[in-house]
Amino acid sequence: MNSNLMRNIALTLLIGAATPVVAAPAPVTELNASSSGSDSSLQRLERMFEARSQMQLDMQRQLDELSRDVGELRGMVERNSYDMKQMLERQRELYREIDKLSRSKPAEVKEEKSDNSGGETYAANADENSAYESAVNLILKEKDYVGAITAFNGFLSAYPESVYAANAHYWLGQLYFTQNKMSEAQSHFQSVVDFQDSNKRADALLKMGVLAERANKPDEAKKLYQQVVAEYPNTATSQQAEKSLKSLK
Repeated sequence: MNSNLMRNIALTLLIGAATPVVAAPAPVTELNASSSGSDSSLQRLERMFEARSQMQLDMQRQLDELSRDVGELRGMVERNSYDMKQMLERQRELYREIDKLSRSKPAEVKEEKSDNSGGETYAANADENSAYESAVNLILKEKDYVGAITAFNGFLSAYPESVYAANAHYWLGQLYFTQNKMSEAQSHFQSVVDFQDSNKRADALLKMGVLAERANKPDEAKKLYQQVVAEYPNTATSQQAEKSLKSLK
C-alpha cells in the first residue's frame, strides 16, 4: 500500500470510533433525576416558608391577646387605685372627726349625755347608759368601726327613744360614710337633722350637702350649705359650708 491509501484508512477508522461518543444522547434516567431533585428542593422551601409564616401569625395573635390582657389589667389597676384613694379620703375624714372628739372627749361626752334629754345628764336606764358608752368606746378606744356599726344599730333597736338617739344616728352616718354606703349615711344624717335641738344637727346638714355634691346634685347641695350658714352663723360648720358654696360656683 502506498502512503496515501494508509492515511485514508487510518482517518476513516478514527472518525468511526469518535462518532458514537460525540453523538450519544444523555441518558433519560439522569435527566429525570435532575428534574426530580429541583422539584423536591422547591417543595421543601415552600413548606419552610409556609411554616414560618404560620409561626409569625401565631406569634402576632398571641401578642395581640397579651396586649389586650395588659390593657384590661391596666384599667383594673387604675380603677382600683381611684377607689382606694376615695376610700382613704373617707377614712381620713372619719379619723379627723374621731381625733377632734378624742382631744375634747370630756366636754363632748357631757354634751352628748345632755343632748335631747330635757335637762337630764344621763338616761334613767343604767343599761342604756352602758350600751351607749360601750358603742362610743368601740370607736374612741378600740378603733373597731365595724363593731361600732353593729353596736349603734343594736342600741337604736333597743332604745329608739333614747336621749342619745341623735348622737347614735350621727355616728352611724359617719361610719357608713367612710364605707361608701351613701344611702345608709344619708338616712342617719337625716335622722339627726330631725332632732332640732341636737348639737350634731349642723354637722349632719353639712354632711348631707357633701353627699348631695358627690351624687352630682349641686342644687340640692347648695341649699343644704345655705341652710347651715343661715341657721348656724359664725360657727366652724358654717365657715366650712361657705367654702363649699364657693367651690360650687
